[in-house]
Amino acid sequence: MVRSFERAVLLSYGFRPFFLAAGLYAALAMLVWLPLLLGNLSLPSAMTPRDWHIHEMVYGYAAAAIAGFLLTAIPNWTGRPPVRGGLLLALILAWTAGRLAMATSAVIGETPAMVVDLLFLPLVAAVAAREIVSAGNRRNLKVLGVLGILISGNVVFHVEVLTEGMASYGQRIGLAAVVGLIVLIGGRIVPAFTRNALLRQGPGRLPQPFGRFDIAAVAAAASALAAWTIAPEAPVTGGLALVAGLLQAARLLRWAGDRSRGDWLVLVLHLGYGFIPVGFLLLGAADLLSEPALRSAAVHAWGVGALGIMTLAVMSRATLGHTGRPLAASRGTIVVYLLIVTAALARIGAAAFSDVDMVLLYVAAITWIGAFSGFALLYGPMMLRSSLQAGPPGC
Repeated sequence: MVRSFERAVLLSYGFRPFFLAAGLYAALAMLVWLPLLLGNLSLPSAMTPRDWHIHEMVYGYAAAAIAGFLLTAIPNWTGRPPVRGGLLLALILAWTAGRLAMATSAVIGETPAMVVDLLFLPLVAAVAAREIVSAGNRRNLKVLGVLGILISGNVVFHVEVLTEGMASYGQRIGLAAVVGLIVLIGGRIVPAFTRNALLRQGPGRLPQPFGRFDIAAVAAAASALAAWTIAPEAPVTGGLALVAGLLQAARLLRWAGDRSRGDWLVLVLHLGYGFIPVGFLLLGAADLLSEPALRSAAVHAWGVGALGIMTLAVMSRATLGHTGRPLAASRGTIVVYLLIVTAALARIGAAAFSDVDMVLLYVAAITWIGAFSGFALLYGPMMLRSSLQAGPPGC
């Protein structure tokens, strides 16, 4: 039985089951969310519809995408073979059980559902820590620190729902952890992949290497996220967010994204990361202009824009590279990217402009569903079939 698991293509590498599950679940969860929001559908969940939606986007979809990324990147970092077979199956089953528990918590009970849901991320952290420590690659342990914040946020989320009836801090901790992870990991992969692509083009401006400016930008982002988590409406939070937004925007400009216009696999990384400073600036503007609606716009800039676009960009690129296909975006992939960018812009607009909010909400939901359904249709067959050849390093 163990050998049959090891031979199964879907269980041969972390990106295969988790990226496929993430894509399918992102589309399905949004398909359920819209009628839930309008009162045309109900779930046997003990959470409010809003809490279920937020929880499943952050601790469901994002957690699967993060797990797939870590389990695919760690072999590159450590030189160890990928996690596969029975252990990988156990991880994907733990994630699936959590999704079912969250959807049926009113039936099985809130506490049992919480226990089931809280299993997945610690298991991923334990497996990742084992691989990193075994290889002596301790510099990458800082990624697990952010993962630990995400785990803590999920605990807080459940405790708040059990004691208060709805979550507040748990929502912000989870999203802040995701944004922090994008700032850390995106700060490595966006300039690196951009540099590789531009070197093939010939002479010209290249991304600036990581230095003191990046350290300052990361520190400013961490400070603003911490302040937002603790006191989202405090004036100091708005000020820190403006500083972080300006530094993150300047950081992005240093990566020579303007030279990647002909390479969609690189360009989309810059577009996705661009929603990080947009979110900070909207958060700062909410306080500066006394416009509370901009706080919701900021949250969706991060949740739909940065998270949605960056995860699709990384999942598509990694799938192509690790299945031995050329690192080039097909027409279908470009359509997927355009759909998710449209979803981000529409959802930010729905939060900021109340007179057209429902129209933009529909646009955002439909294009989000289209983007992730398209990803599953295009890339699902690649994940279910054997690789054409070994993937290139760093893909």
